[in-house]
Amino acid sequence: MNHVHGIQYKNNSKEELFPDFGPDFPYTCSYVEFDRCIGGQIPWHWHKEIELFYIEKGTLEYDTPGGKIVFPEGSGGMVNSNILHSTKSLDPKKDTIQLDHIFDSSLISGQHGSLLDQKYILPFTGSPQAEILSFYPRTPKEKRLLKLLRDSFFLSPHEFGYEILLRSALSKLWCLMLSLSRPLLGQKKPQSGSDQKIKSMMEYIQDHYSEKLTVPRIALAAYISERECFRIFRQSLGITPSEYVKNFRIRQACIMLSDPSLSVSYIGQSCGLGSSSYFGKTFREVMGCTPREYRCKWQNPDIKQR
Repeated sequence: MNHVHGIQYKNNSKEELFPDFGPDFPYTCSYVEFDRCIGGQIPWHWHKEIELFYIEKGTLEYDTPGGKIVFPEGSGGMVNSNILHSTKSLDPKKDTIQLDHIFDSSLISGQHGSLLDQKYILPFTGSPQAEILSFYPRTPKEKRLLKLLRDSFFLSPHEFGYEILLRSALSKLWCLMLSLSRPLLGQKKPQSGSDQKIKSMMEYIQDHYSEKLTVPRIALAAYISERECFRIFRQSLGITPSEYVKNFRIRQACIMLSDPSLSVSYIGQSCGLGSSSYFGKTFREVMGCTPREYRCKWQNPDIKQR
């Protein structure tokens, strides 16, 4: 189980990158410690892999363009393929720990396009009603699912047949999720055309955050008007394009501050935050401390941040 305190992105897109994820066994398991993440949160991102998680400690909030869902300790959930989402601890002063399965659906179906894929995977992953699911210990079936979910994280990779046992556990969980979600999948929900547009604009910002960015340039990345750009950012992320740019630049600065060889002034310039005075003022507004104070607190080679 990987201990995670940060996020990496794929070079050719801004999907999340899982370094130990391979085609021969498309799976990774994470132990996410939110008290060691920047601001106690994971920023907006997406991935084509399924995310199946359990809250071991604390309370976590998942944000998607469709709204917010709170997951207290002992609950769990699923984030579907390519769903834009962010997460944050609701009490950053306390430990919040999440156990996370990340896997390609082919781990269950055997291969894309197979009978299992068509019958049990695609109707679920292609459903706009199933963007994110939540499970709480309210009913016997949900309690059973949550127990199986938590137990699945403690399968030993050193045990003979580990990969087969893990695949079996995920398949059993998938069947339970399908059973619990049948009423939801029967409901009608229109698909939003904003999803790919917001992703295109986020990718552009993440590629050009060190440069001078304007709303017209950001809007052009999705071939839309400035007004539409503002609307989509508000609708999808709840913030303006400028706020997203500022937050992303500050997060990049936080990562760079862990390198003692980089000066504060250099980091400010590299992140598109200008002079040392402006960088310091903006950093304090977002993080509640100066860049140097943050560096003193987080300058630890054992801490990875995202």
